[in-house]
Order: sequence, then structure tokens, then C-alpha cells
Amino acid sequence: MDNLISKKELLKKYGISYGALYRWKRMGLIPEEWFIKKSAITRQETFFERELICSRIEMILGLKDSLSLEEIAKQLEEKESAKGEQVLKIAWQGGKVNIPLENITSLCMERGEDTAKLRRVIDEIIKKENN
Repeated sequence: MDNLISKKELLKKYGISYGALYRWKRMGLIPEEWFIKKSAITRQETFFERELICSRIEMILGLKDSLSLEEIAKQLEEKESAKGEQVLKIAWQGGKVNIPLENITSLCMERGEDTAKLRRVIDEIIKKENN
């Protein structure tokens, strides 16, 4: 577990609040898939890959005095796009998240949502993958 850092350790190390960490997550500054849930003796805890999260937090802290969080998020999104990485962008009432296609193992809709809409999204992804 040397390569992992707990959420508690991370917050203490950088002097950031729980609220700030989750606001950055909602804004897409920290990808959802970086939050690793693990069972502990007393409860479930959240961990991160140390190198990934520490470099991202340091980048955010270094830029937040000169750029807005929205501008930082836009820069990160542009960097992802420039890498040619295909990303599934999902927006909902609680926020938004970008998930690299290589990390998606399955997609489904529950509770009777518009499955035709999901089918169109999947078809577009497949079409792009084949081109």
C-alpha cells in the first residue's frame, strides 16, 4: 500500500478540506476513477494512487491563485483531448465526469430511462473506435 495514500492523509498533507476535494472532483479536476474505495476494520476508506493524486493536487494548488478552478478544469480537459484519448463525458444533476473509454467495462441504464439515447451514445463510440 506504499503506492496509495488515504484521503485523510492527503487532506492533512496539503491542508485542503474535504469539501474542496469533492468540489474538485465534481468539477472534473480529479477524475472519479482515482477514488479507490477499500474496506477497513471500522469502515470503508478512500485511497488514491499517491503519485497521481499528489501531482494533481500540487498542480491545482499552484494554479488556483492565478486561474479560476473552471479555467484549470478547461486546461485539463484540453490536455486530455490533445492526447487523443477518447473520453465518455457524463453530465448529471450532481456534476460531470470524464471517463477514458479504456476504463469502461460496461454501460447500462436503470429505472426505465431513455435506453434509445444510451444506444445512440454506444453506437457513436463504436463508430469512432472503428474509424
